[in-house]
Amino acid sequence: MLEILADRTYRHLFGAQIVALIGTGLATVALGLLAYDLAGDNASLVLGTAFAIKMVAYVSIAPVAAGFAERINRRAFLVVLDIIRVAAALCLPFVTEIWQIFALIFLLQSASAAFTPTFQATIPDILPEEDRYTRALSLSRLAYDLENIVSPILAAICLSIMSYNSLFIGTAAGFAASGLLILSIILPSPNPSQPRGIYDRTTRGIRIYLATPRLRGLLALNLAASAAGSMVLVNSVVLVRGSLKMSDSALAWTLFAFGAGSMLAALLLPYLLARIPDRTVMTGGGFVMISVLIALTAIVASTGLSWPALLAAWFFVGLGYSTVLTPTGRLLRRSAHAEDRPAIFAAQFALSHGCWLIAYPTAGLLMAEAGTSVTLLALTVISGTGLGIALHLWPKDDPEILEHTHHNLPLDHPHLGNKRRHSHPFVVDDIHYRWTTHL
Repeated sequence: MLEILADRTYRHLFGAQIVALIGTGLATVALGLLAYDLAGDNASLVLGTAFAIKMVAYVSIAPVAAGFAERINRRAFLVVLDIIRVAAALCLPFVTEIWQIFALIFLLQSASAAFTPTFQATIPDILPEEDRYTRALSLSRLAYDLENIVSPILAAICLSIMSYNSLFIGTAAGFAASGLLILSIILPSPNPSQPRGIYDRTTRGIRIYLATPRLRGLLALNLAASAAGSMVLVNSVVLVRGSLKMSDSALAWTLFAFGAGSMLAALLLPYLLARIPDRTVMTGGGFVMISVLIALTAIVASTGLSWPALLAAWFFVGLGYSTVLTPTGRLLRRSAHAEDRPAIFAAQFALSHGCWLIAYPTAGLLMAEAGTSVTLLALTVISGTGLGIALHLWPKDDPEILEHTHHNLPLDHPHLGNKRRHSHPFVVDDIHYRWTTHL
């Protein structure tokens, strides 16, 4: 897996991802404690709202940014967005009102909404081979897991000697380091194959996405993952600080358990994906998440919540969560031409975070109004519904290649190759999407 780090461009991008995510992880811990300071037991409602605002920024800005990103130098674009994130993070230590949290979160996450899909769409251009790209996806997942493991450990150490507001300085430092690493390399910026209008550029990715069966199934799996993940991210602070009456450091270790499970999955996935179809692996991860939520609901209802039970539950939720989300890039990569990748990655970013827009406020509101058992049960139902829809929409015989061509090409055109065609065309604008398998 690590041999792909020999590529200097990817190595610098991976380093930028790690430092930015560690900074983001510090902000996650600090934001939860800030919300608890300002709102007490209603912190879950504040966090749910803050995360919902984050999702509004993601859903509304990512497709628009992707529509124009293809006309802008990628490196300069990403560096400017990191500068904006640094500025927002530096303002967070001075927050004294809840509305200020909401305003700064919107600014910071608007920059992230433009940054992340552009960053993700760059990786397959740097590593076009399928096996190397799969390893890169697993490393990328490990980078996200470092946010959930290294960041809580650093937060626990820092909180023992300083206030949580200092963690926001670490967040700003992470974004600054990310910008410097990106500035040190040259990034490819593929041009669109033909001039397109603003409407086409900003909606093309979503139209391609929703016309593709496997991606519709992926969207449903994102709903399942967001329901389980929102229970962890929104309500951990209330469960640890409120229900269990434990320390700030205990919150950091609780989030560490989630990240440890996610990292284990990321380490195992290259081996699994080489032998088992993506659909089987990803839906299996969904079953793990749902089973754990059901078990934790039963424990809370029968004997009450304990910290060991919470740590074990979050570990296995993290395991299933990463198994669902890590292969996402493989599906997106094989579902679009190179010039359409920024658009389809942005569509995934926006649509998946639309699922979080449902899950975050639901988790926060139910926790504040109905308690732990009802919240767990409701999120389990949402997660199970997403998994059921995914199994229905994503065909069992989905092939490894999704081929797409301009509609005016004859079926015997060389671009189509000598392949057996199934009777499932999906038309988006001037593109036909056909499932194909090798003869």
